[in-house]
Amino acid sequence: MTFTRIALLATATFSLASSPALADHHGGESTTATASAEQAEGEKLRALFADADARGLDLSPVGRLFRGDDSQADRLGDFLTDGLFLAGRTDTQLNLALLSQIDRSKLNATDQLAYDVFKYNEEQSLKGASDEIRALTEVRPVNHFSGFHTFYPNFASGKGAAPFRTLKNYEDNLSRHDDYIVIGDRAIKRFREGMDSGVFETKLTIGNVIEQLTIQIEIPIEESQFMRPVSMFPEDFSEEDRERLTAAYRAKTEEIYAAHERMRDFLRDEYIAVARDSVGLSQMKGGDTLYQLLIEQTTTLPLTADYIHELGLSEVARVKGELEKLKKEVGFEGTLTEFFDYVRTDAQFKPESREALTQSYYDIGKEVDERIGEYFSLMPKSELEIRPYDPAIEQFSAGGSYQAGTPDGSRPGVFYFNAYDLPSRLTTGNVTLYLHEGAPGHHFQISLARENEALPAFMRFGGTTAFVEGWALYAETLGYEMGFFEDPWNRYGTLQDEQMRAMRLVVDTGLHAKGWTREQAIDFMLENSGMTRTEVVSEVERYIAIPSQALAYKIGALKIQELRQRASDTLGDDFDMKEFHAQVLGTGGLPLAVLEQKIDRWIASQQGG
Repeated sequence: MTFTRIALLATATFSLASSPALADHHGGESTTATASAEQAEGEKLRALFADADARGLDLSPVGRLFRGDDSQADRLGDFLTDGLFLAGRTDTQLNLALLSQIDRSKLNATDQLAYDVFKYNEEQSLKGASDEIRALTEVRPVNHFSGFHTFYPNFASGKGAAPFRTLKNYEDNLSRHDDYIVIGDRAIKRFREGMDSGVFETKLTIGNVIEQLTIQIEIPIEESQFMRPVSMFPEDFSEEDRERLTAAYRAKTEEIYAAHERMRDFLRDEYIAVARDSVGLSQMKGGDTLYQLLIEQTTTLPLTADYIHELGLSEVARVKGELEKLKKEVGFEGTLTEFFDYVRTDAQFKPESREALTQSYYDIGKEVDERIGEYFSLMPKSELEIRPYDPAIEQFSAGGSYQAGTPDGSRPGVFYFNAYDLPSRLTTGNVTLYLHEGAPGHHFQISLARENEALPAFMRFGGTTAFVEGWALYAETLGYEMGFFEDPWNRYGTLQDEQMRAMRLVVDTGLHAKGWTREQAIDFMLENSGMTRTEVVSEVERYIAIPSQALAYKIGALKIQELRQRASDTLGDDFDMKEFHAQVLGTGGLPLAVLEQKIDRWIASQQGG
C-alpha cells in the first residue's frame, strides 16, 4: 500500500461545490487574509481527501471497477484476510489523525460540510473495525443476502460493471475468478473460527445459502453466467483467441463449480447442524452490542431499539387508518383484512406475463420522464435501463433494486425488478417501486452524486444508508404531486409500501432486540398489510440476514420530509421545491444530522435574500 505524502497533494485540482462566501466587514485586508487562510486550509483538506481516496482504492480493486477504472481489474481483492482488515483500520486511524491537524474554523462553509461528513464516516468506520465487532461479523462471512456468491456471478457475466471489450478484459476476468475461488475457501475458514468462538450464523440463512449454491451448481456449465462472456466476443477477436478463451473459461468455470460445491457441502454437512436456531442478534453471543452499533450506523442518529419500535407501531397505526379510508373510497364492503385478501387474489392486480410486467415499468418510466422537470432542476446524465433479475437469483432477491452506472454516463444505471412467482407480484405497487429504485429515487440520488466532479470522491461514491434509502422513500411520496396516486389502486400500492417501511421499524427491532421469532414477524406483517405471504417471507428473511438496514428507509424519509416542511413553513411563497431538491441532492448522501445543518443554513440564506 502506498502512503502518498500530503504535501505533494497540495495542488489537488478539484474543488468542492460552491457556497456563499463568508463575509468579513472589517476591511479589504482582513477579507483577503481570511480568504487566504480558507484557501490554505481548504487545500490541506482536499489533499487529505485525495490521499485517503487513493489509499482506499489501493485496497479495493472492485471499487475501482465500479468507477470505470480497470487499472487493477485482474484482482477482486484480499477479502477476509487479516492484512486487508488491518490495512483498512490503519487507513482510518491515519485519516482521523490527519484531519485533526486541519483547523475547521478556518474552512469555508462548504469545506466545513465536507470536513464533518469525512469525520463522521471515519469515526463510524473505526467503531466497526474494533476487534470486538470483527469477532462478531467476519466469522459469519456469508448469508443469502451478503456474500460473493450473490454478487459475483452477475458481475462476471459481461452484464455487470466489469468491461468485456478487449482481450485483456477477458484475461482479467479469468484472473478475478482465481480470487473468487480463494475467497470462498477463506469464508469456510472464517466460519470454522466462529464455530470455535461460539458466534454462529442462523440455520435459516445458511439453509437459504445452501439452496442458492445448489441452484447455481445444477445449472449446466455451458449455460452458467460465468460462460456468458464467450457468447459476446467483440467482432475483432480472432478465431484462435475465441477458441482459446472459450476453453479457458470452461475450465475455470469448472473450478468455480468445485468451489461452490466445497462451500455448499461444508455448510450442509458440518455448519448448519451447529448454526443458531434463533434468528435475532440479541440471541447471538455479543449480538446486543453489535445491533446497537448497527442502528447508529444505519440511521446516523442516536436512537435506541425501543424508541424505533414504538415509532414503528405509531406509523403502522396511522397508515392502516389511511388504508381504511381508501377501502371506503373504492366501495369495498368488508373488513380491511378481507380488502387485502381481495387485492391479493383478484386477477386484475396480477401481471399477465413477464413481458407484460416489463412493459408496465417501461410505461411508468415514460410518464415519469414527462413530468420530472416540474420538480427537479438537477438531472443525471446517466441513462436508466429497466430489466428483470436473472432467473438464477430472482427467488432470493428483493422486489427491486438499483445498480449504478458509471460516473461519465457511458454505462447506464439499471432498475431491476423481480418476476419470480408472478401471481405474488401485485401491479398496484409498480409505480412506487419505480419511483424508489429508478427515477427520481436511487437513480437520481446516486447518479447525481457520482457525476458531480466538484465533490471529493468519498462524497461522490459514498453515502449513508439513511440518506440513500430515505431519499428513495421520499421520492415515492412525490407520486402524489405527480398525479400518479389519483388512481386509488396506485395509491393502495404506495400506502402498502409505506406500511411496509413502517412495519420494518417494528419487525427489525422485534427480531433483533425483543426476541421475536420468524413466524411472529411474518404474522405481524400479514395482519397489518396487504402483502402476499411470498413477499412477507422474503422481507422478513432479509431483515434476519442484514440487521438494521431496513430501519434506514423510514427514519431517513421522515427527516427529509421534516426538513422540507420546515423550509416551506419558514420561506412561505419563496419556497422553491426544485431548489430544495437540489440542496438535498447536491452534496451526496450526507449523515442526517449534517444534512439538517446544511438545510438550516440554506433556509437562513434564503431569508437573508
